[in-house]
Amino acid sequence: MLIEELRQRLRRLGANAEHEQHVLRRWSQALPQDSGKRRIQDFLPKALRVALPGLLDELAALAQLRSVHPAADGSARLLLQLADGQTVESVLLPRDGVCVSTQVGCAVGCVFCMTGRSGLLRQLGSAEIVAQVVLARQRASVRKVVFMGMGEPAHNLDNVCEAIDLLGTHAEIGHKNLVFSTVGDVRAFERLAQGRVKPALALSLHSTRAELRAQLLPRAPRIAPAELVQRGEDYARATGYPIQYQWTLIEGVNDGDAELDGIVELLRGRYAILNMIPYNAVEGLEFRRPPGERAGQIAHSLNRRGVLTRLRQSAGQDVDAGCGQLRARALEGGARRIHVRPELQAAQPAETRGSV
Repeated sequence: MLIEELRQRLRRLGANAEHEQHVLRRWSQALPQDSGKRRIQDFLPKALRVALPGLLDELAALAQLRSVHPAADGSARLLLQLADGQTVESVLLPRDGVCVSTQVGCAVGCVFCMTGRSGLLRQLGSAEIVAQVVLARQRASVRKVVFMGMGEPAHNLDNVCEAIDLLGTHAEIGHKNLVFSTVGDVRAFERLAQGRVKPALALSLHSTRAELRAQLLPRAPRIAPAELVQRGEDYARATGYPIQYQWTLIEGVNDGDAELDGIVELLRGRYAILNMIPYNAVEGLEFRRPPGERAGQIAHSLNRRGVLTRLRQSAGQDVDAGCGQLRARALEGGARRIHVRPELQAAQPAETRGSV
């Protein structure tokens, strides 16, 4: 279901702009439709009142909770079932956030990610995206929405932008607390800057070397890292929100000193934050997370060299719930091994590993 389709149904039932706003606002905030100062029997047209219970049942069926996986860090991974039986994942984040999916599967095929191994199965409708926020709000306070779950938001741009617009106008989510995460797409930079709700932007970088980045993100647009950062900088200056650069830290792949020098060259002086996220292990993949001491040294070194860096942990690591893993386990999918070509791995002598 699309939000625009929902609006049209409300209008066919006699809703004017105020009635429409009432229904959408309370739905997106997970509030009863009869809450507020006005009683719906005195406010909504009769045809809408009669149809409303059935419509709300349809909206509730867009995303239903299948299983919950709480983690020690205060997060909780949610496996959700859609109306057609497909499943996606959302994550309740500490400090009133939720991470939502935008697609079933993903076409980018990041080699370290479970989601991309199934390919793209279908797009999520804009109402299905908002429905994940509604379901999250039934369990916890939500003041921040991150579009960083299953899928590449830039590949479902119309529906994601429609969801962002509703969340930023009716759901009482601050615009800077709507975070659009992408591997980088020219269309996304252009479209997001034109919306009345302009979200914050998170860009998946993962390497400063174009060839390695292309192997790690095999079907991402071929935008050179320097161009990606410049486009991000332009968007940050236009919106007033710093860009969040995402870097999945993989031992022996993108944690070498040459990469750190490249990060400093690209990001020092930029209106940006670098989120360094040690790799969340996926069964069947050869990649490893670096030791905690090494990851801490990297973050400290980058901060000392002028790049604002936050060392973060992927939510739910203690329950093996990296993005796509819950869905894969539910489908009992097998894992395949993926290798990064040796010549593209971080060139760093073993005896210097751990120094920065």
